[in-house]
Amino acid sequence: MSFNALEQRDPGNSRWLKLMACVVAMLAIANLQYAWTLFTDSLTESLHASLHQVEIGFSLFIIAQTILVPITGYLVDRFGPRLLVSIAGVFVGASWIWAGVAHSLGELYAANVLGGIGAGVVYGSTIGIALKWFPDRRGLCAGVVAGAFGFGTALTFLPIQWMIESSGHRPALLVFGIIQGAVVIAASPFMTMPPVNWLPAGWESAKAKINARVPQSSRNYTPREMIKTGTFYVLYSMMTLVAFSGLMFAVQLKPIAKTYGLDVAIVAGGLSALSLAGLLDRLMNGLARPFFGWISDHIGRYETMALAFTMEGLAIAALSLFVDKPIWFVLLTGLIFFAWGDIYSLFPSAIADIYGPKYATTNYGIQYTSKGVASILAGPGAALIKDMSDSWLPVMWIMAACNFLAAIMAIFWMKPMVKSLVTSGVTTPLDSHPESPDPRQEPVSDSAVDGISVPAPVTDQSMS
Repeated sequence: MSFNALEQRDPGNSRWLKLMACVVAMLAIANLQYAWTLFTDSLTESLHASLHQVEIGFSLFIIAQTILVPITGYLVDRFGPRLLVSIAGVFVGASWIWAGVAHSLGELYAANVLGGIGAGVVYGSTIGIALKWFPDRRGLCAGVVAGAFGFGTALTFLPIQWMIESSGHRPALLVFGIIQGAVVIAASPFMTMPPVNWLPAGWESAKAKINARVPQSSRNYTPREMIKTGTFYVLYSMMTLVAFSGLMFAVQLKPIAKTYGLDVAIVAGGLSALSLAGLLDRLMNGLARPFFGWISDHIGRYETMALAFTMEGLAIAALSLFVDKPIWFVLLTGLIFFAWGDIYSLFPSAIADIYGPKYATTNYGIQYTSKGVASILAGPGAALIKDMSDSWLPVMWIMAACNFLAAIMAIFWMKPMVKSLVTSGVTTPLDSHPESPDPRQEPVSDSAVDGISVPAPVTDQSMS
């Protein structure tokens, strides 16, 4: 049966195919972020620049990726993802091709901004598709899509590294730029949003069980309404704290390894500690996202956040003690990437839980800008601290503290806040004059609280 026939028969029948298309597109853009560390040394030499100057390019990529996600999220919510993702594929390919022929920092920065725009469109679109097509498996499916972004570089880490070593960084950027852009374009035709009033089969029977574990809103909050709630800013702060530590390792892994001689220390199978860590880290980061998403569907979002953040803080603290030991470097960075990956399934799921699915793509796009804030700390910020102290240890201590703080916020602040909102019916708006309801939304029941309500019937419109 053709894809179109499957769509016409029942849109829900093809939702897993759409999810797979999202996974493929996310695999294709993973290198733009997670393979960056392989190019930093070559770029500093070829451009006659410092590590700090080159890392500004990484920060510009993340900022461009994150700052435009709310805008692209709005466009996706309004016009659908197919055309936008296909254009993004052109940007994704062109960014690495341009970086491959860049002879100045300005060109490198511009190429990274172009790549960030393309990656932001793909990321925002695919996460939005997962959130809207799978209200019954929100944490798991958002994690599967986000996991592809974390796991993708595991497939290409060694080939890129070998091409850089044998042919230089320019051919590697050109070849993989073409491949990545083509894959995104090929996946785009399969990406659509669910029809108005669509709900998955068996939703009514599953809804009560889901709300018992993970309270879900019976109202859809517009982006403007969302940013007037205190809950949003707590979530934003938590994601910034944890994203900083993960992004720091993503971008600084090779410089850290080189500092301690781990780029030449052979561990197993002829692979250095850096090469083996690069493979394990990407694999663990990808697996973490569906794993923690699935866990959170069963034990709750904030309990899972506290567990993962504490795990990451302990792993970073341990690495600060054993960073010069090759085996420990491989194992502990793998654990750090595993514990960090959860934020990309837990936070989009939490946003959709609290503020409803209708504007989930745009709302999470706003939340996702916290990654841009974190990138400033993780890229040039971390490099500057290292240069000032002549050691990576102070950076690691700060990272561990950020994770412990986020864990405390999740379990001792967010969880009681949500519970209080659900049981007491007391709102916590930042603006004492709530915005007039969107005429496209259903009426809000008296039990609605800051985007979360005591379990109540969900109308078709609320799931559109």
